[in-house]
Amino acid sequence: MRMEQIDGSSAVAQAAFSRTTVLIILALWLVLVVTSGQLIIIAPILPVIGDTFQIGEVKLGLLGLAYAGTLMVMALVAGPISDRVGRRVILLIGTGSMALVLLLHWVASSYSMLMLVRLLTGMAGGVLSGSVVAYVGDYFSYERRGWATGWVMSGVAAGQIVALPAAVWLAFRMDFRMPFVLFGFIMALAYLMILLFVPQPAVVRSTERLALRPAVMNYAELIRDKATGGAVWAYFLMLGSGGLFLFFLAEWLETVHALTGPQIAGLFVAVGAVNLIGSPAGGRLSDHVGRKPVIVLMCVLLAAALVATTWVISGLLTAYLFIGLLVLLVALRMSPMYALMTALVADDRRGSLMSLSISFGQFGFGVGAAVAGILYARFGYISNTIASALLALMMGVVIWHLLPEPPMSVRKAEGPGRE
Repeated sequence: MRMEQIDGSSAVAQAAFSRTTVLIILALWLVLVVTSGQLIIIAPILPVIGDTFQIGEVKLGLLGLAYAGTLMVMALVAGPISDRVGRRVILLIGTGSMALVLLLHWVASSYSMLMLVRLLTGMAGGVLSGSVVAYVGDYFSYERRGWATGWVMSGVAAGQIVALPAAVWLAFRMDFRMPFVLFGFIMALAYLMILLFVPQPAVVRSTERLALRPAVMNYAELIRDKATGGAVWAYFLMLGSGGLFLFFLAEWLETVHALTGPQIAGLFVAVGAVNLIGSPAGGRLSDHVGRKPVIVLMCVLLAAALVATTWVISGLLTAYLFIGLLVLLVALRMSPMYALMTALVADDRRGSLMSLSISFGQFGFGVGAAVAGILYARFGYISNTIASALLALMMGVVIWHLLPEPPMSVRKAEGPGRE
């Protein structure tokens, strides 16, 4: 395991901050706006897709499985490649291919063609999945990494805020393909910004031969290691908890509290705005007090709030307020988690760790969603919230006991691309 070197900030790094940082963060932010937005728009427009192609729930569900499956595989492939060739090259490949396949949604005139472009979109998403956060770890010193990660990750919330109303309006008023095309043009802009303004950080690259056996052995070593293996399992628990809570949230709100579809859509837009604020705040706070204290505290508070969900929410207003609180606690935890993970390995293994963690996280979300269905059918939504809370607490325990943290006395590393 590697800890960042203690070093003083340089005039070169300060100058680089004033010229390039805003453009770098904006470019990476746009990438996450699109990757999160194009994924979340599937849910509200599924009825339109079903009516367009005259297909049922099973085939509609396969669209999500196709995306998630190819994303998991490609993330594991792209991680070691990004460690070898550099993060900038992978970001260009990922944003360019994502822009192209999103634009190709316009010619998806049948279910089979739509399935194909969703498979391709998952592949592009897999290429990008770990590269954005890995780039932040490459470029920014540990001292500023929470701040930078927070702003970049706020793109996920921005994608949610933009995606839901845009998807509903464009899909229902024009064509369900239009939201994907819109995000395709935005991703093309992100590609141009990376090409023109995002440099390759001056970090050590992997010299490992690009082959299946070394990649598998590298991943196995990461899982066996106490710190990196702990990070992978913490990510699994984090998304598993999310799957347990989220998968039947909308149905519970609709059946028990009589919330309508537009009200639930508005709820997700509103909590996206909370996430937009909480993500940078959590990152900045962790820069001052440390990553682990913030993550563990938020896990404990989140677990308590999750257990209280079914008692507190009684209608539209309490749903907005309380779920907004839950999302705030998640957002305050997310940026410190990413920032801490980027410091657990050397530069030439960061992409592999992030890709492995994201793949495990996707699997965790799927497991959580599957278990959520069983619990919801047998015991009701309260069982989902309790199980989600238990996983949140387990994540806090794993973080506290297994993940080390560099001392907060670390300073900015000198050299280009390391602010």
